Amino acid sequence: MPRFVFALALALLSLLAGAAPVAELASPDGRNHLRLDIDKDGRALWSVQRDGKPLIEPSRLGFLLTDARKLERGFELEAAATREFDETWEQPWGEQRFIRNHYRELSVGLREREGLRRRLELRLRAYDDGVALRYVFPEQAELKSVNIGEELTEFNVARPGTAWWDTAFEWNREEYLYLRTSINEVGLAQTPMTLRLDNGTHLAIHEAALVDYSGMNLARVEGRRFKADLTPGSAGQPKVHRMAPFATPWRMVQIADSASRLAESRLMLNLNEPNALGDVSWVKPLKFIGVWWEMHLGKSTWGSGPKHGATTANAMRYIDFAAKNGIGGVLVEGWNKGWDGNWWSDGGADFSFTEPYADFDLGRVAAYAKEKGVALVGHHETAANAANYERQLGPALDLYVRLGVPAVKTGYVSDAAQAQVYGAEGVERRGWHEGQDMVRHHLKVVLEAAKRHITVDTHEPVKDTGLRRTYPNWVSREGARGQEYNAWGEPGNPPEHEANLVFTRLLCSPMDFTPGILSMKTQIPQGVPTTWAKQLALYVVIYSPLQMAADLPEVYEKNPVPFDFIRRVPMDWAETRVLGGEVGEFATIARKDRASEDWYLGAIGDAKAHQLDVVLDFLRPGQRYRAHIYKDGPKADYKTHREDMVVQTREVDAKTRLRLHLAPGGGQAIWFEKL
Repeated sequence: MPRFVFALALALLSLLAGAAPVAELASPDGRNHLRLDIDKDGRALWSVQRDGKPLIEPSRLGFLLTDARKLERGFELEAAATREFDETWEQPWGEQRFIRNHYRELSVGLREREGLRRRLELRLRAYDDGVALRYVFPEQAELKSVNIGEELTEFNVARPGTAWWDTAFEWNREEYLYLRTSINEVGLAQTPMTLRLDNGTHLAIHEAALVDYSGMNLARVEGRRFKADLTPGSAGQPKVHRMAPFATPWRMVQIADSASRLAESRLMLNLNEPNALGDVSWVKPLKFIGVWWEMHLGKSTWGSGPKHGATTANAMRYIDFAAKNGIGGVLVEGWNKGWDGNWWSDGGADFSFTEPYADFDLGRVAAYAKEKGVALVGHHETAANAANYERQLGPALDLYVRLGVPAVKTGYVSDAAQAQVYGAEGVERRGWHEGQDMVRHHLKVVLEAAKRHITVDTHEPVKDTGLRRTYPNWVSREGARGQEYNAWGEPGNPPEHEANLVFTRLLCSPMDFTPGILSMKTQIPQGVPTTWAKQLALYVVIYSPLQMAADLPEVYEKNPVPFDFIRRVPMDWAETRVLGGEVGEFATIARKDRASEDWYLGAIGDAKAHQLDVVLDFLRPGQRYRAHIYKDGPKADYKTHREDMVVQTREVDAKTRLRLHLAPGGGQAIWFEKL
């Protein structure tokens, strides 16, 4: 259908439905269209089309307020303006060094026709890889204090299809296996939620720039219509309390013709503000080992006693191994007082972030690490007692400055809704991990760390919404089921888990997944359901600038061939290409080292075997490379022969075509060394 005919038909349908068109916005390439209408009751509706076909049908916008009449109907257009923006910006670290930020924006002012005549602004953006909208509460006498009981933003998905989603408001926060259902069978979902429509179009619904606001979930209302469901406020408080003027986070829909293109989108980063920290040359990607996996295997404990893992001698053993093998850092969990007893259930009130256990000489270990050229990675487990952590935050970070600790891994282990946090007025309450108070807490930690040139890796975190662009010292986080579930989880992570993550959780990347496990036997009968080759491939597929070689030193010493790849693989990239993939089935990703002309490729699969053809046209034309190939052997299988791996080398160039064989639960890793 010609575009002008489609536009006329859409306008007629809007009039028949009692809606008056306000404005329409097209992406720079003309494929994505955002439309804003006002219906006969004065409700603002937004909708999205791609190539003239509906993706998001007219969907309501607005708010329920706890202390005033709702902001949802009776609006009229007050003003509208459009602009186009185009820049290319540089990430100080990341999966892509240079990112183009090209969009068209529509700003719309709405005012109530009657009553208080309150005002609300909408900002809508159309990109080639998606669309986004946010609300702006302007300064006005009629609405100075905004207490939000619920946000009424809807996403009315136009076509049937398949959804991959993680359940919301359950006790284990984000750490559930992704569900695959039809769109109209989704329950209450966290974001990002990924959809594949019946025409092949892929969508991901998420949010960007979550600051001083409550995290958004998605509640399916009926059919394929979803509504924003904000995380509750602490102890019965409004879900959001703000003083105008302020803007909400962006509500975003990534759009792509394939799963591969969806995974290449940088929409979320582009919706965040530029670096606010100034010179961040002190933020350095780091590979580390640590006193961690041995505790998940039950060989040692976080708490004190005869099996205590964080002893001076054990930490120095890890430091020696790191120095010998060119590993930049060592993490020591369980070093500080407070791990004894039921810290996860009593709120971690006994945690001290400055006092070590008696068998851990913190000063001696730090000095030894410095002498060996190895950095200590700090660790602060809070048991989600953010209030206790904030009381000690300054001295704890100052201690790390004195010791030369450049990075800290924080943790918030507790059941959902059991976080202990200060509200805006300074009162301590219980709340949700993604409620407004905890969102505010996480940014406070990041900013205090930035003042001291310390990077932050958050576990049991608030979701990633791209704030690493604004605050580049927020380098990584967990936010999904990690590798530790393969040590003791019942069940562990199934073989398709990582191929799900690539197109769901990792759309907002990075993730501290802790790959590199070569000891396949753990505390659960099935062990680690991958092959060695897949464990190597995860270093390329799952991006994190703070990357762990998670297994035990003695395991790596016994297996120098796979460990050589783990030692070499970079953590910072100049380019990323997603060469192929399907959600939950397989993913093939190539990345170019930022510090050299070398490329790395990782391919991972699910429980089935895969044969994948890859053209190496991402390599520099005319240049020869030596491909160091780590692939599943002929008997490899995630159930039986996990260690069966073949290592080969061959010369290749940009015209070479490779056939990748992935065993069930397997993968393949390749280092392309420039000749």
